[in-house]
Amino acid sequence: MAGRNPKSRFLLTLALMVPALSLAGEVTLSGEGSVRYEPDSARLQFTASAEDALPQKATEKVATMVTQWRDGISRYRDQLGEYSDSTLNLYTRTLPPEERGEASQKQAMASQTISFTINDLTLLNPLLQQAQALGLDYSLGPHQFFHSDETGMEKEALARAVSDAKARCSFVASQLDHTCGDVVTINVNGGHRPAPMMMAEAKGMSDTVSSVSEREIRASVSATFELD
Repeated sequence: MAGRNPKSRFLLTLALMVPALSLAGEVTLSGEGSVRYEPDSARLQFTASAEDALPQKATEKVATMVTQWRDGISRYRDQLGEYSDSTLNLYTRTLPPEERGEASQKQAMASQTISFTINDLTLLNPLLQQAQALGLDYSLGPHQFFHSDETGMEKEALARAVSDAKARCSFVASQLDHTCGDVVTINVNGGHRPAPMMMAEAKGMSDTVSSVSEREIRASVSATFELD
C-alpha cells in the first residue's frame, strides 16, 4: 500500500467521485395540478312499475305510464341524449298466504326503465316533476352528474401538474446555482375526482334540486430533471 504511486491514488479517487457527480446532476420531484368545476350534465334513470294478478294487466299499466311520460316530456324529447325506454321486464312472484292452509297467490310484476342524459341542467326539475306526477321510481345522487368536457379538464389538470413540476425544478436548481435541464424520466400518476363537497339530490318524491355539487379533478406527476 505504501508503494502505490500518485497516479493510482488519483484514479481511485476519481472513480469514487463519479457516482456522486452523476447524482448531483439530477433532481427528482413531484408536481400537482387541479381543476374545479360544476357539472353541466346528468345521467338519469326512471322506472315505471306495476303489479297485477294477470300479466297482461300489469303490462298494460306500465305501458300507460310510459305513454303518459312520453306525452308529458314531448317538448324536451329532442334535448335528451342516449334515450331508451323500450325494454319491458315481466316476472311473477309468489305471495305468502294470508292465513294458514290457504293457497299461495301469484302476482305478475312488470317494469320498464327509462334512461337518458341531459346537457342542460335547467331541464332537470321539469323532468323530475313529471316523473313524480306519474309515480315513477328513481334515485338521484351526485354520481349521476358530470361535465360534458371532463376529458379536457383532466388534460388541464395534468398540464398544471407538469407546470408545477417544472416550476419546482427551476426553484431547486436556482438554489444550487444551476438551471433546470431536460427531463430524464416522468411518471404520470393520473387524475381522480374526490367526493363532492356538497350533495345534490332529491331527498323526497316532492323535492326538486336547487344546486349541484362542485367537483375537483386532480393530477400529479413525478419527474427527474437534469441540472445544467
